[in-house]
Amino acid sequence: MTMFHFFNCAILTFGPHAVYYSATPLSEYDTLGTSVKAALVYLGTALVKVCPAYFKLMEKFVGYTFQELLKALIGFIDVAGLYFALTQLTHRNISQNHKFQAVGLGWAFADSVLHRLAPLWVGARGLEFTWDYILQGLEANANLVLSISLAALGSLIWLRKNKPKTLIPIIYACAGIVATMPSITSYLRRGLGWHFPKVVGFELFTSLVMAFISWQLFSACQRPYV
Repeated sequence: MTMFHFFNCAILTFGPHAVYYSATPLSEYDTLGTSVKAALVYLGTALVKVCPAYFKLMEKFVGYTFQELLKALIGFIDVAGLYFALTQLTHRNISQNHKFQAVGLGWAFADSVLHRLAPLWVGARGLEFTWDYILQGLEANANLVLSISLAALGSLIWLRKNKPKTLIPIIYACAGIVATMPSITSYLRRGLGWHFPKVVGFELFTSLVMAFISWQLFSACQRPYV
């Protein structure tokens, strides 16, 4: 029963990444190398962001709100990493549409492996059934959607030169919202006392909304513009 629960949670956490790759044209254009490179860039940004001891020390001197603001600023390291993955890495001759999907997919998979694999292996094989790891799987799905949305918005900012000027502020605003989602959810849990199921529900809803908006913006920018 414990291993069955572990495999179910693992499939829920990591399965959608494989399904997305195989069910979209990404597999046809052999973009796996791009996803792997993006995952390695994510691991590099994660090393830069590893400063929990600093935040523990900072709690004694600054308020909680200011601490969360600093975390949000550090969260923009992800934006810098995505910029590097989208613009500086060498890719095969693939379209902008496939590039941002491959980068977002690799980014989300690396995040799931780094933050969820070890807790899943240790906790989901426990003797007692818990919903926490199922919720973590759902959270990983929301993160997958948000990562691809952020990569899409980033590709519009950095790779799409000819785009309607009226959409530029909206693109930047949406990218800022998605980039600060980890800090937003952290504040909901620690600042407002939201329980984990409520936070995951918020993440799922927000990911769908941002995916729809990103898709609309990307489609609008693909149209001929003079």
